[in-house]
Amino acid sequence: MAQISVRNVTKVYKGGVKAVDDVNLGIENKEFMVLVGPSGCGKSTTLRMIAGLEEITDGKIWIADRLVNDVPAKDRDIAMVFQNYALYPHMTVFENMSFGLRLRRYPKHEIVRRVQEATEILGIKPLLERRPRQLSGGERQRVALGRAIVRKPQAFLFDEPLSNLDAKLRVQMRTEIHKLRLRLQTTFVYVTHDQTEAMTLGDRIAVMKDGKVQQCADPITIYDKPANKFVASFIGSPPINLMQGRIIKKERKYYFEEGKLQVKLVEDMYKVMGPYEGKEIIFGIRAEDIYDKLFVSEASADNTIRAACEVVEPLGSEVYLYLNSGRHTFIARVGAHNRPEVNRDMDLVFDMSKVHFFDRETEKTII
Repeated sequence: MAQISVRNVTKVYKGGVKAVDDVNLGIENKEFMVLVGPSGCGKSTTLRMIAGLEEITDGKIWIADRLVNDVPAKDRDIAMVFQNYALYPHMTVFENMSFGLRLRRYPKHEIVRRVQEATEILGIKPLLERRPRQLSGGERQRVALGRAIVRKPQAFLFDEPLSNLDAKLRVQMRTEIHKLRLRLQTTFVYVTHDQTEAMTLGDRIAVMKDGKVQQCADPITIYDKPANKFVASFIGSPPINLMQGRIIKKERKYYFEEGKLQVKLVEDMYKVMGPYEGKEIIFGIRAEDIYDKLFVSEASADNTIRAACEVVEPLGSEVYLYLNSGRHTFIARVGAHNRPEVNRDMDLVFDMSKVHFFDRETEKTII
């Protein structure tokens, strides 16, 4: 069990390509930290530098109060689980799981004990004599987890471990990893491009873009209070609805206006948004904060717009509506009972207490 501290870490490849740019992360003992972002954002490179598989260009990494910049990967007392499982095809499950312990010359009885303990945790005891080619994707992933568990490291590092699994298995393995974390009570650092994995697994999430950490916070804060436009648009499914317009003032009230679309800000926002009067800003509203007026008991003309419903996507417990107001398109996520006719106009109500505003130049959050 260990704290991990990443301090001003930068990675520059030959040719001047900066993969990681001055990243700072403090990962607490027993914490589950998720690094999430699009392909090429530097999350896997950051993980590999923690593991010792990539050299650091600048900065320092500490694991359990030990500076590990010059410590080889094998001596950092961490275990890494890869995307491709990295199992030896000619070895049985038992041999794969015990390989690292055998290299370190553990006593045979201790190797057997640790492997049996790990297989019981993961439910793969009947598979010990099989080879990787005889296993399903989910079983191979469990074996890869088991190989990490038997070492009893200070920290586990996961590099997109579920990306090769189908949708159903990913959900199942997410649950297994969550149970594993609760049982092992150690530090986890987990890399993924899947926001669902990030939101459901992480105690905290570090959202990365272009080698930089855009925001690091708990999942609810990341979702409800994104630091900038990128975080708001990357986290959330379907993506947040965004449009560019300006703040205007009429009769002591503030409105967001873009063309014919005009919605009134709630009074709590006046103090913050007042200085932006007449200025261009970016407006954001999530799909679940847009409602069909037919199902809203208290709707005002100040927060209602007219739009045509172009597509209805029923998803069982909820429905996605793809809407067009002439100059703008929106996605609304509504209850399963709500299925308006396609190509018909409808009134939409915006929950203005939940909207987000971003500075047009910096793209940082205003509210």
